[in-house]
Amino acid sequence: MSNYDQDFYGWTQEQATLLKAGRLSDLDIDNLIEEVEAMGRSEKRALESRLTVLLVHLLKWKYQPARRGKSWQLTIEGQRENCVDVLDENPSLKPKLDAILLKSYSKARTMASQETGMDKNDFPTTCPWDYEQITDNDYYPD
Repeated sequence: MSNYDQDFYGWTQEQATLLKAGRLSDLDIDNLIEEVEAMGRSEKRALESRLTVLLVHLLKWKYQPARRGKSWQLTIEGQRENCVDVLDENPSLKPKLDAILLKSYSKARTMASQETGMDKNDFPTTCPWDYEQITDNDYYPD
C-alpha cells in the first residue's frame, strides 16, 4: 500500500481502485475524510479568490475612472464568468454567499488600496454592491 504522507498521488490512485472494487474496509478512512473536506474548502476558497479579484477591479473601476481600460474590463468579465461557474458547479455554496462576499470584500479593499496607492478608508467599509450586480455583465460602477 502507498503511504499517504510519502506518495500522495499513489495513495489517491490506490484509494480510487479500492472504492471501485468495493473494498471499503481496506480504505484509509481518516485520510479520505480529510481530503474530501479539503476539497470542499478548496471550492469555497476558489470562489473567495475569484470574487476578491473581481471586487478589486470593480473598486479600481469606480475610484480610478481615468485609468479604466480594456485590461480591467477583460479581468472583470473573466472573473464574473469564473464566479458564476464556481457557484453553478457548487450550488451548496449559495447559502454561504453573504459570508464569502463579506470576507472577499474585506480583502479586496486592502488589495485595491495597495494597487492604487489610495487609502483603504477611501473605499466603503461594506461592499456597495450585491452579488447580482457584481456578476451582471452589463453593470459597471460609475
